Amino acid sequence: MNDRDGYVLMRILGLTGSIGMGKSTTAKLFAEAGVPVYDADAAVHQLYEGEAAPAIEAAFPGTTANGKVDRPKLSARVVHDPAAIKQLEQIVHPMLGASRQKFFADAEAAKAPVVVLDIPLLFETGGEKRVDAVVVVSTSPELQRKRVLERGTMDEAKLDAIIAKQTPDAEKRKRADFVVDTSHGLEPVRAQITHILAEVVKMPQRRA
Repeated sequence: MNDRDGYVLMRILGLTGSIGMGKSTTAKLFAEAGVPVYDADAAVHQLYEGEAAPAIEAAFPGTTANGKVDRPKLSARVVHDPAAIKQLEQIVHPMLGASRQKFFADAEAAKAPVVVLDIPLLFETGGEKRVDAVVVVSTSPELQRKRVLERGTMDEAKLDAIIAKQTPDAEKRKRADFVVDTSHGLEPVRAQITHILAEVVKMPQRRA
């Protein structure tokens, strides 16, 4: 699908995967391959360190310090309060949408054929409707657990709680256009990325 200048319209790849599957590494390898990557988590961090902080402080007094959101304090304030979570989303989501649109505009100006949206909760938030194809990063449950527990940041109970909240890996794989298996090191992942980039530009634009 081309426009008048013969430029192939940009395809948007949604990149997702459960905790410990290797999604961050895969995102870095897409970037290494020259693909613009939008990191949704990093964008939220950036907003919390600047633009969003005044509005969050106004809505939830005492949750910022030195012009930045204190994430543990904010989390403690909203985590068990659905109305507070909704209020927080109403503050952050429009800003996030604006940062994503700027990313798209910059990528289109650079005539990028493909961009990647790195969104951990892609399926959980209905994000698959806003991309042209979905890449799910996966590995075995054993390797997933080993990777996460070796980080030393959480115990098995916390990991189980996180996994329980995420769409099961088997379902993600079923709904994916492409599955990247990270079980066997970086080179096979690089090869899979090369294949995906060659295939996605042949696919019709699907996003809503």
